Amino acid sequence: MPTRMWTSTEVPLLPYAKWVFISRNVSKLLYWLQLASATACVVLSMIKLVKRDYGDVEKGDSDKRNRKSALIIFYSLALAEALLFLLEKAYWEWKVSVKKLLESVNDECELGDSGLISIRRFFYDAYSKCVNGSIFDGLKMDMVTFAMELLDSNSPDEQLVGARILRKFSISPRFSEDTLQKIGISLSVIERLVEMLNWKDHEEEEIRYSSAEILSKLAELVAVAGIPGAMESISSLLHVSRSHNGACDEISEKKIILDNENYGSWSFNHMGLQILKKLARDHDICGKIGNTRGLLPKIIDFTNAEERLLKHPTATPSQIVTVKRSLQVLKMLASTSGSAGKQLRKEISEIVFTISNIRDILKHGENQPELQILGIEILTSLAIEEDATERIGGTGGVLKALFGIFFNDEIPENQNHVRAAAGEALAMLALESKSSCQRIHKLKINEKLIKALEVPLLNINAARILRNLCAYSGDDCFEQLKGLTAAAPTILEAIMKEENKLQEVMIGAASCIFKFMNSQNSKIMFQKAGIREFDLAHRLFLILKKYQYPSIRVPSIRRYALELAIWMMRDDTSNIRTFESLGLEKELESVMETTTELESFNIFSGTVGLYRHKIAMHSLVETAMELLEEGKSYRESR
Repeated sequence: MPTRMWTSTEVPLLPYAKWVFISRNVSKLLYWLQLASATACVVLSMIKLVKRDYGDVEKGDSDKRNRKSALIIFYSLALAEALLFLLEKAYWEWKVSVKKLLESVNDECELGDSGLISIRRFFYDAYSKCVNGSIFDGLKMDMVTFAMELLDSNSPDEQLVGARILRKFSISPRFSEDTLQKIGISLSVIERLVEMLNWKDHEEEEIRYSSAEILSKLAELVAVAGIPGAMESISSLLHVSRSHNGACDEISEKKIILDNENYGSWSFNHMGLQILKKLARDHDICGKIGNTRGLLPKIIDFTNAEERLLKHPTATPSQIVTVKRSLQVLKMLASTSGSAGKQLRKEISEIVFTISNIRDILKHGENQPELQILGIEILTSLAIEEDATERIGGTGGVLKALFGIFFNDEIPENQNHVRAAAGEALAMLALESKSSCQRIHKLKINEKLIKALEVPLLNINAARILRNLCAYSGDDCFEQLKGLTAAAPTILEAIMKEENKLQEVMIGAASCIFKFMNSQNSKIMFQKAGIREFDLAHRLFLILKKYQYPSIRVPSIRRYALELAIWMMRDDTSNIRTFESLGLEKELESVMETTTELESFNIFSGTVGLYRHKIAMHSLVETAMELLEEGKSYRESR
């Protein structure tokens, strides 16, 4: 029998124990007990004060003589205390229940439907500090400090309350700045938020999501990446669902409901990418992202967009946003300067899905120009590295897709920047890459490229592509390159009329293309263009005179002008006399004295020069001087 009494579930020993130990019920019980005791105190004190029946008081007995007065004083004080307590209770009941004090504070703090729990807890804690300590302890409390303390609690309920408050204040336009500054100076709180990113329990999802959103805001103010284990914690937010064949099936979309609002479009994936995007603005942190095990492949996984997703006009916005954010992060990593950038570009290009994912976006992303331009810019940055250039050119369809965008006249005018970006990528891929140039020749795009020289949107990049094809294709492509000489009249006309960058690239294209023409062909080209060789020589002389100190906008304009002048003097000795009469020798001396390192490189990554020109400026000046001397000697010998 005793055993049955303790183990039976039919007749529990304490049937109301569960009800008693629920905190809400305990609070109600204590509340009514306080009112009952205070009311009883008032009733008893009033009865005693009215009746004043304190027993017989004998004269001469000092102990009994003062009993009546003492009891009157005692019951008066008890009555006053009870009345004050009931008055205070009535006042707060009126403020809280009738005037809706807590609701008013909750609305003011913009905490939403769940905020009442937080507000009530805040008032209780403030009251407790006033009672147990000093009233100033309670007055000094604020919601952010209160939430930060709860965040460090061992109770999941208290952690949730703290996370909700900090999240709401962090995203509020009114309170975010002060809130984030206060969190930012507390290293322990940041560490706690980073730690919460790793929590995987289903019941802790709201805490985890709130921590991620706070950190996404905080990433703009403090170096979150400096917290030990921060990058690994951020990496834990990224998850890609995969089908049985290894391809991305669909993007993980965990539905989080906060304050009765559906935040399904803001999944953990989105928050993780958002944090990385903000952190990647710092080039030092980009290096940390690259060094975090498994993080780069996760980012690249999100760039996988199926054809149906890209082409469908009503594609899920959250999926498009995820692809876009991953491309933005990847673009920032690929464009990092210095040794960290070099290593990142190497690692990004070595991941087998990077280029093929971008190729799919280029081929099928007509409805998503933002994604296309991000993909193109990533390829342009990766092409800085020779190995990456080979991988891009060797991935089937990439060059064809880029030219398809570059030559596509049907692209709306407001999306023309995509065409310009494609041209820049192609010029980079052709730079000092024989294999890329040969692959471009196989596409048979010479005629389209020549026509592009006349299109204002395309002419700069078309000229750069032409120059690189002529300079780096090799002898195997002589016949294809010879066909590009048909562009000479257009190029000559641009040199004579244009200024700055367009003039620079046209002179650069001319200095390479004209090498594939003999003297007879060149004269025909000058006639077609309606330009005399003297006029071109004079134009080149004026350019050398004007750009004594070339800027970063036209770093190679003097180099290209010298290359073209050298070709002219070699092509026709009469041009030597022309340049001599213009005073080229004196101008060459000036060029020799003002040559800078800026003129030694093809492109730049920040302030660092890349792809140094094979022929130094001093060598070009010396060659031009020698040709002038040879011309003098020839005339003297005659």
